[in-house]
Amino acid sequence: MAEEKPLTVVTCTAPVNIAVIKYWGKRDEELILPINSSLSVTLHQDQLKTTTTAAISRDFKEDRLWLNGEEADVGHPRLQSCLREMRRLARKRRGGSAGAAAPLSLAYKVHVASVNNFPTAAGLASSAAGYACLVHTLARLYGVEGELSEVARQGSGSACRSMLGGFVQWLMGERPDGKDSIAQQVAPETHWPELRVLILVVSAEKKPVGSTAGMQTSVDTSLLLKHRAEAVVPERMAQMIQFIQQRDFEGFGQLTMKDSNQFHATCLDTFPPIFYLNDVSRRIIALAHRFNAHHGKTKVAYTFDAGPNAVVFTLADTVEEFVEVVKCSFPPESNGDQFLKGLPARPASLSKELLSAVVLEPVPGAIRYILLTKPGPGPQPLDDPNLHLLGADGLPCPRA
Repeated sequence: MAEEKPLTVVTCTAPVNIAVIKYWGKRDEELILPINSSLSVTLHQDQLKTTTTAAISRDFKEDRLWLNGEEADVGHPRLQSCLREMRRLARKRRGGSAGAAAPLSLAYKVHVASVNNFPTAAGLASSAAGYACLVHTLARLYGVEGELSEVARQGSGSACRSMLGGFVQWLMGERPDGKDSIAQQVAPETHWPELRVLILVVSAEKKPVGSTAGMQTSVDTSLLLKHRAEAVVPERMAQMIQFIQQRDFEGFGQLTMKDSNQFHATCLDTFPPIFYLNDVSRRIIALAHRFNAHHGKTKVAYTFDAGPNAVVFTLADTVEEFVEVVKCSFPPESNGDQFLKGLPARPASLSKELLSAVVLEPVPGAIRYILLTKPGPGPQPLDDPNLHLLGADGLPCPRA
Protein backbone atom coordinates (compact mmCIF):
# COMPACT_ATOMS: atom_id res chain seq x y z
CA MET A 1 0.00 0.00 0.00
CA ALA A 2 1.00 3.64 -0.51
CA GLU A 3 1.38 4.19 3.24
CA GLU A 4 4.14 1.59 3.45
CA LYS A 5 6.49 3.67 1.32
CA PRO A 6 9.16 5.43 3.39
CA LEU A 7 8.92 8.50 1.14
CA THR A 8 6.39 9.62 -1.46
CA VAL A 9 7.46 12.43 -3.78
CA VAL A 10 5.58 14.47 -6.39
CA THR A 11 7.00 17.19 -8.65
CA CYS A 12 5.02 19.62 -10.81
CA THR A 13 5.52 22.86 -12.69
CA ALA A 14 3.19 25.86 -12.95
CA PRO A 15 3.15 28.98 -15.11
CA VAL A 16 3.30 32.73 -14.66
CA ASN A 17 0.26 34.70 -15.77
CA ILE A 18 0.08 38.32 -16.86
CA ALA A 19 -3.15 40.22 -16.21
CA VAL A 20 -4.56 42.31 -19.05
CA ILE A 21 -7.52 43.39 -16.90
CA LYS A 22 -5.84 44.03 -13.56
CA TYR A 23 -6.63 42.75 -10.08
CA TRP A 24 -5.81 45.33 -7.42
CA GLY A 25 -7.55 45.38 -4.07
CA LYS A 26 -9.29 42.90 -1.78
CA ARG A 27 -12.65 43.03 -0.06
CA ASP A 28 -11.62 40.20 2.27
CA GLU A 29 -7.96 39.99 3.29
CA GLU A 30 -8.13 36.55 4.85
CA LEU A 31 -9.89 34.76 2.00
CA ILE A 32 -8.27 37.01 -0.63
CA LEU A 33 -11.50 38.03 -2.31
CA PRO A 34 -10.99 40.75 -4.93
CA ILE A 35 -12.94 43.97 -5.37
CA ASN A 36 -13.17 43.27 -9.12
CA SER A 37 -12.86 40.44 -11.61
CA SER A 38 -9.67 40.17 -13.70
CA LEU A 39 -8.38 38.46 -16.82
CA SER A 40 -4.93 37.17 -17.70
CA VAL A 41 -2.80 35.34 -20.24
CA THR A 42 -0.94 32.27 -19.01
CA LEU A 43 2.65 32.31 -20.29
CA HIS A 44 4.48 29.27 -21.63
CA GLN A 45 6.45 27.24 -19.11
CA ASP A 46 9.31 26.65 -21.54
CA GLN A 47 10.34 30.20 -20.65
CA LEU A 48 8.74 31.01 -17.26
CA LYS A 49 7.78 28.52 -14.59
CA THR A 50 7.93 27.46 -10.98
CA THR A 51 8.97 23.89 -10.22
CA THR A 52 7.84 22.41 -6.90
CA THR A 53 8.56 19.08 -5.25
CA ALA A 54 6.51 17.93 -2.26
CA ALA A 55 7.43 14.87 -0.22
CA ILE A 56 5.65 13.14 2.63
CA SER A 57 7.12 10.63 5.06
CA ARG A 58 6.41 9.10 8.44
CA ASP A 59 10.03 9.99 9.32
CA PHE A 60 9.65 13.76 8.89
CA LYS A 61 9.55 15.59 12.22
CA GLU A 62 8.03 18.86 10.95
CA ASP A 63 6.77 20.61 7.85
CA ARG A 64 9.65 22.34 6.03
CA LEU A 65 9.96 24.65 3.04
CA TRP A 66 12.83 25.66 0.75
CA LEU A 67 12.51 28.50 -1.80
CA ASN A 68 15.19 28.82 -4.47
CA GLY A 69 17.59 26.75 -2.37
CA GLU A 70 17.12 28.63 0.91
CA GLU A 71 15.00 27.38 3.81
CA ALA A 72 11.99 29.64 4.33
CA ASP A 73 9.34 30.18 6.98
CA VAL A 74 6.87 27.32 6.71
CA GLY A 75 4.63 29.10 9.19
CA HIS A 76 3.69 31.87 6.75
CA PRO A 77 -0.10 32.31 7.18
CA ARG A 78 -0.94 31.99 3.48
CA LEU A 79 1.19 28.89 3.07
CA GLN A 80 -0.44 27.38 6.14
CA SER A 81 -3.86 28.22 4.74
CA CYS A 82 -3.12 26.24 1.57
CA LEU A 83 -1.69 23.31 3.52
CA ARG A 84 -4.69 23.16 5.86
CA GLU A 85 -7.17 23.33 3.00
CA MET A 86 -5.44 20.63 0.94
CA ARG A 87 -5.29 18.32 3.97
CA ARG A 88 -8.97 19.05 4.69
CA LEU A 89 -9.90 18.16 1.11
CA ALA A 90 -7.84 14.98 1.37
CA ARG A 91 -9.64 13.97 4.57
CA LYS A 92 -12.97 14.74 2.94
CA ARG A 93 -12.07 12.58 -0.06
CA ARG A 94 -11.03 9.69 2.16
CA GLY A 95 -14.17 9.95 4.25
CA GLY A 96 -16.50 10.40 1.30
CA SER A 97 -15.26 7.67 -1.05
CA ALA A 98 -16.43 4.27 0.05
CA GLY A 99 -13.97 1.60 -0.96
CA ALA A 100 -11.43 4.11 -2.25
CA ALA A 101 -7.78 3.58 -1.42
CA ALA A 102 -6.81 5.67 1.59
CA PRO A 103 -4.28 8.42 0.88
CA LEU A 104 -1.04 8.69 2.78
CA SER A 105 -1.51 9.50 6.43
CA LEU A 106 -2.45 13.12 6.81
CA ALA A 107 -0.58 13.17 10.09
CA TYR A 108 2.70 12.88 8.18
CA LYS A 109 4.72 16.06 7.80
CA VAL A 110 5.49 17.45 4.36
CA HIS A 111 8.70 18.84 2.88
CA VAL A 112 8.37 21.29 -0.02
CA ALA A 113 11.08 22.68 -2.30
CA SER A 114 10.30 25.27 -4.95
CA VAL A 115 12.43 27.08 -7.54
CA ASN A 116 11.67 29.77 -10.11
CA ASN A 117 13.51 30.11 -13.41
CA PHE A 118 12.83 33.87 -13.33
CA PRO A 119 13.40 36.75 -10.84
CA THR A 120 11.33 36.45 -7.66
CA ALA A 121 9.33 39.43 -6.32
CA ALA A 122 10.31 41.68 -9.24
CA GLY A 123 6.82 42.17 -10.60
CA LEU A 124 6.77 38.99 -12.69
CA ALA A 125 3.99 37.18 -10.81
CA SER A 126 6.31 34.87 -8.90
CA SER A 127 3.81 34.31 -6.08
CA ALA A 128 1.08 33.38 -8.58
CA ALA A 129 3.20 30.64 -10.15
CA GLY A 130 4.52 29.57 -6.75
CA TYR A 131 1.18 29.03 -5.03
CA ALA A 132 -0.43 27.48 -8.12
CA CYS A 133 2.45 25.03 -8.24
CA LEU A 134 2.21 24.29 -4.51
CA VAL A 135 -1.52 23.55 -4.68
CA HIS A 136 -1.26 21.43 -7.83
CA THR A 137 1.65 19.44 -6.36
CA LEU A 138 -0.10 18.87 -3.03
CA ALA A 139 -3.24 17.81 -4.87
CA ARG A 140 -1.32 15.06 -6.65
CA LEU A 141 0.48 14.11 -3.45
CA TYR A 142 -2.77 13.78 -1.46
CA GLY A 143 -4.95 12.48 -4.30
CA VAL A 144 -7.25 15.51 -4.35
CA GLU A 145 -9.18 16.30 -7.53
CA GLY A 146 -11.66 18.93 -8.68
CA GLU A 147 -11.79 22.73 -8.51
CA LEU A 148 -8.61 23.96 -6.84
CA SER A 149 -8.29 27.56 -7.99
CA GLU A 150 -10.17 28.59 -4.83
CA VAL A 151 -7.40 27.05 -2.72
CA ALA A 152 -4.61 28.64 -4.79
CA ARG A 153 -6.38 32.00 -4.42
CA GLN A 154 -5.92 31.80 -0.65
CA GLY A 155 -2.15 31.70 -1.14
CA SER A 156 -1.94 34.50 -3.68
CA GLY A 157 -4.95 35.99 -5.41
CA SER A 158 -3.60 35.82 -8.94
CA ALA A 159 -2.40 32.24 -8.34
CA CYS A 160 -5.92 31.05 -9.09
CA ARG A 161 -5.43 32.19 -12.70
CA SER A 162 -2.17 30.20 -12.98
CA MET A 163 -4.16 27.00 -12.34
CA LEU A 164 -5.34 27.13 -15.97
CA GLY A 165 -3.70 27.64 -19.33
CA GLY A 166 -4.40 30.09 -22.12
CA PHE A 167 -6.72 33.01 -21.38
CA VAL A 168 -8.22 32.96 -17.89
CA GLN A 169 -10.72 35.07 -15.98
CA TRP A 170 -10.88 35.26 -12.20
CA LEU A 171 -14.47 35.89 -11.18
CA MET A 172 -14.70 38.16 -8.14
CA GLY A 173 -17.76 36.26 -6.93
CA GLU A 174 -20.46 37.44 -4.56
CA ARG A 175 -20.55 34.86 -1.76
CA PRO A 176 -18.89 35.91 1.52
CA ASP A 177 -17.26 32.47 1.83
CA GLY A 178 -15.52 32.93 -1.54
CA LYS A 179 -16.76 29.67 -3.04
CA ASP A 180 -17.69 31.45 -6.28
CA SER A 181 -14.46 33.48 -6.51
CA ILE A 182 -12.72 31.08 -8.88
CA ALA A 183 -10.81 30.97 -12.16
CA GLN A 184 -12.36 29.97 -15.49
CA GLN A 185 -10.68 29.46 -18.83
CA VAL A 186 -11.89 31.87 -21.52
CA ALA A 187 -9.90 30.19 -24.31
CA PRO A 188 -7.10 27.58 -24.43
CA GLU A 189 -3.49 28.45 -25.25
CA THR A 190 -3.97 27.06 -28.77
CA HIS A 191 -6.76 29.58 -29.51
CA TRP A 192 -4.49 32.41 -30.69
CA PRO A 193 -1.32 30.76 -32.10
CA GLU A 194 0.10 34.00 -33.53
CA LEU A 195 0.13 35.84 -30.19
CA ARG A 196 3.57 36.50 -28.72
CA VAL A 197 4.72 38.01 -25.43
CA LEU A 198 7.90 40.01 -24.91
CA ILE A 199 9.05 40.62 -21.34
CA LEU A 200 11.40 43.59 -21.17
CA VAL A 201 13.34 43.10 -17.94
CA VAL A 202 14.22 46.52 -16.56
CA SER A 203 15.00 45.35 -13.03
CA ALA A 204 15.21 41.99 -11.29
CA GLU A 205 15.35 43.62 -7.87
CA LYS A 206 12.63 43.17 -5.28
CA LYS A 207 9.97 45.87 -5.63
CA PRO A 208 9.99 48.59 -2.93
CA VAL A 209 6.28 48.21 -2.06
CA GLY A 210 4.87 44.69 -2.00
CA SER A 211 1.56 43.99 -3.71
CA THR A 212 -0.26 43.05 -0.50
CA ALA A 213 0.62 46.28 1.31
CA GLY A 214 0.11 48.38 -1.80
CA MET A 215 -3.35 46.97 -2.47
CA GLN A 216 -4.57 47.62 1.04
CA THR A 217 -3.37 51.22 0.99
CA SER A 218 -5.09 51.74 -2.37
CA VAL A 219 -8.36 50.27 -1.07
CA ASP A 220 -8.19 52.55 1.96
CA THR A 221 -7.31 55.79 0.16
CA SER A 222 -8.02 55.75 -3.60
CA LEU A 223 -11.41 56.95 -4.83
CA LEU A 224 -10.29 56.14 -8.37
CA LEU A 225 -9.81 52.49 -7.40
CA LYS A 226 -13.37 52.28 -6.09
CA HIS A 227 -14.73 53.86 -9.29
CA ARG A 228 -12.61 51.53 -11.42
CA ALA A 229 -13.87 48.39 -9.65
CA GLU A 230 -17.52 49.36 -9.73
CA ALA A 231 -17.95 51.28 -12.99
CA VAL A 232 -15.08 50.40 -15.34
CA VAL A 233 -13.92 46.82 -14.95
CA PRO A 234 -17.23 44.97 -15.54
CA GLU A 235 -17.57 46.43 -19.04
CA ARG A 236 -13.88 45.93 -19.78
CA MET A 237 -14.08 42.26 -18.81
CA ALA A 238 -16.86 41.68 -21.33
CA GLN A 239 -14.99 43.62 -24.02
CA MET A 240 -11.71 41.78 -23.42
CA ILE A 241 -13.34 38.36 -23.61
CA GLN A 242 -14.90 39.35 -26.93
CA PHE A 243 -11.58 40.64 -28.32
CA ILE A 244 -9.86 37.40 -27.32
CA GLN A 245 -12.57 35.19 -28.77
CA GLN A 246 -12.40 37.15 -32.05
CA ARG A 247 -8.59 37.33 -32.00
CA ASP A 248 -8.95 41.08 -32.47
CA PHE A 249 -5.46 42.39 -31.70
CA GLU A 250 -6.38 46.04 -32.23
CA GLY A 251 -9.09 45.86 -29.57
CA PHE A 252 -7.10 43.54 -27.30
CA GLY A 253 -3.99 45.69 -27.48
CA GLN A 254 -5.64 49.05 -26.89
CA LEU A 255 -7.69 47.78 -23.95
CA THR A 256 -4.63 46.09 -22.43
CA MET A 257 -2.70 49.37 -22.49
CA LYS A 258 -5.62 51.43 -21.17
CA ASP A 259 -6.17 49.05 -18.27
CA SER A 260 -2.48 49.02 -17.38
CA ASN A 261 -2.44 52.82 -17.42
CA GLN A 262 -5.51 53.00 -15.20
CA PHE A 263 -4.08 50.52 -12.72
CA HIS A 264 -0.96 52.65 -12.32
CA ALA A 265 -3.15 55.75 -12.10
CA THR A 266 -4.84 54.16 -9.06
CA CYS A 267 -1.39 53.61 -7.57
CA LEU A 268 -0.67 57.32 -8.09
CA ASP A 269 -4.09 58.14 -6.62
CA THR A 270 -3.19 56.11 -3.53
CA PHE A 271 -2.00 58.14 -0.54
CA PRO A 272 0.90 58.19 -0.12
CA PRO A 273 1.33 57.40 -3.84
CA ILE A 274 2.92 54.16 -5.04
CA PHE A 275 5.41 54.26 -7.92
CA TYR A 276 5.97 50.91 -9.60
CA LEU A 277 7.02 52.38 -12.95
CA ASN A 278 10.38 54.08 -13.39
CA ASP A 279 11.89 56.29 -16.09
CA VAL A 280 12.74 53.30 -18.29
CA SER A 281 9.18 51.98 -17.96
CA ARG A 282 7.86 55.31 -19.17
CA ARG A 283 10.30 55.33 -22.08
CA ILE A 284 9.01 51.90 -23.12
CA ILE A 285 5.43 53.21 -23.03
CA ALA A 286 6.37 56.15 -25.25
CA LEU A 287 8.30 53.86 -27.62
CA ALA A 288 5.28 51.57 -28.03
CA HIS A 289 3.02 54.50 -28.90
CA ARG A 290 5.52 55.89 -31.44
CA PHE A 291 5.87 52.43 -33.00
CA ASN A 292 2.08 52.05 -33.32
CA ALA A 293 1.68 55.59 -34.65
CA HIS A 294 4.32 54.94 -37.31
CA HIS A 295 2.40 51.87 -38.50
CA GLY A 296 -0.99 53.52 -38.20
CA LYS A 297 -2.42 50.73 -36.06
CA THR A 298 -1.85 48.88 -32.80
CA LYS A 299 1.00 46.46 -33.45
CA VAL A 300 2.37 46.23 -29.89
CA ALA A 301 0.63 46.59 -26.53
CA TYR A 302 2.34 47.07 -23.18
CA THR A 303 1.16 46.18 -19.71
CA PHE A 304 2.91 46.59 -16.36
CA ASP A 305 2.12 44.77 -13.14
CA ALA A 306 3.42 45.91 -9.74
CA GLY A 307 6.96 46.53 -10.98
CA PRO A 308 8.96 48.33 -13.69
CA ASN A 309 9.27 45.39 -16.11
CA ALA A 310 7.22 45.73 -19.29
CA VAL A 311 5.20 42.92 -20.83
CA VAL A 312 4.55 43.60 -24.51
CA PHE A 313 1.96 41.66 -26.50
CA THR A 314 2.32 41.47 -30.26
CA LEU A 315 1.79 39.09 -33.16
CA ALA A 316 4.43 36.77 -34.59
CA ASP A 317 4.92 38.84 -37.75
CA THR A 318 5.87 41.93 -35.69
CA VAL A 319 8.29 40.34 -33.20
CA GLU A 320 11.54 40.70 -35.15
CA GLU A 321 11.00 44.33 -36.11
CA PHE A 322 10.00 45.37 -32.60
CA VAL A 323 12.91 43.50 -30.97
CA GLU A 324 15.25 45.42 -33.27
CA VAL A 325 13.57 48.71 -32.33
CA VAL A 326 14.05 47.89 -28.63
CA LYS A 327 17.72 47.03 -29.25
CA CYS A 328 18.25 50.38 -30.98
CA SER A 329 16.41 52.27 -28.24
CA PHE A 330 18.06 50.44 -25.32
CA PRO A 331 21.38 49.11 -26.69
CA PRO A 332 22.76 46.23 -24.60
CA GLU A 333 25.99 47.20 -22.89
CA SER A 334 27.37 43.66 -22.87
CA ASN A 335 26.41 40.11 -23.87
CA GLY A 336 24.50 41.39 -26.86
CA ASP A 337 24.05 37.81 -28.02
CA GLN A 338 22.22 37.08 -24.73
CA PHE A 339 19.95 40.13 -24.94
CA LEU A 340 17.10 38.08 -26.44
CA LYS A 341 16.16 34.92 -24.55
CA GLY A 342 13.39 32.39 -24.93
CA LEU A 343 11.86 31.80 -28.34
CA PRO A 344 14.18 32.58 -31.27
CA ALA A 345 13.84 35.67 -33.46
CA ARG A 346 15.97 36.54 -36.46
CA PRO A 347 17.68 39.93 -36.80
CA ALA A 348 15.65 42.47 -38.76
CA SER A 349 16.67 45.49 -40.81
CA LEU A 350 14.88 48.75 -40.02
CA SER A 351 14.08 51.48 -42.50
CA LYS A 352 15.57 54.94 -41.93
CA GLU A 353 12.03 56.28 -41.77
CA LEU A 354 11.08 53.95 -38.92
CA LEU A 355 14.32 54.61 -37.05
CA SER A 356 13.92 58.37 -37.22
CA ALA A 357 10.25 58.23 -36.22
CA VAL A 358 10.48 55.68 -33.41
CA VAL A 359 14.02 55.58 -31.98
CA LEU A 360 14.80 58.92 -30.33
CA GLU A 361 17.57 59.08 -27.70
CA PRO A 362 19.05 55.60 -27.05
CA VAL A 363 19.58 54.66 -23.40
CA PRO A 364 22.31 52.00 -23.28
CA GLY A 365 21.94 49.21 -20.76
CA ALA A 366 18.52 50.31 -19.47
CA ILE A 367 16.95 46.98 -20.41
CA ARG A 368 18.82 43.96 -19.07
CA TYR A 369 17.31 41.48 -21.51
CA ILE A 370 14.18 40.54 -23.45
CA LEU A 371 12.38 37.24 -22.91
CA LEU A 372 10.22 36.09 -25.82
CA THR A 373 7.41 33.67 -25.06
CA LYS A 374 3.79 32.87 -25.95
CA PRO A 375 0.58 31.65 -24.25
CA GLY A 376 0.96 28.24 -22.62
CA PRO A 377 -0.76 25.50 -20.60
CA GLY A 378 -1.56 25.28 -16.91
CA PRO A 379 0.29 23.22 -14.26
CA GLN A 380 2.00 20.03 -15.41
CA PRO A 381 3.31 16.94 -13.56
CA LEU A 382 6.96 15.93 -13.90
CA ASP A 383 7.13 12.16 -13.70
CA ASP A 384 10.90 11.83 -14.15
CA PRO A 385 12.34 11.15 -10.65
CA ASN A 386 15.63 12.74 -11.78
CA LEU A 387 13.81 16.09 -11.82
CA HIS A 388 12.75 15.97 -8.15
CA LEU A 389 14.11 18.87 -6.08
CA LEU A 390 14.17 16.70 -2.93
CA GLY A 391 16.37 13.66 -2.51
CA ALA A 392 15.67 10.30 -0.87
CA ASP A 393 16.33 11.92 2.52
CA GLY A 394 13.64 14.54 1.90
CA LEU A 395 16.21 17.33 1.75
CA PRO A 396 16.99 19.56 -1.25
CA CYS A 397 19.20 18.09 -3.94
CA PRO A 398 22.37 20.09 -4.66
CA ARG A 399 20.91 21.34 -7.97
CA ALA A 400 17.84 22.76 -6.13
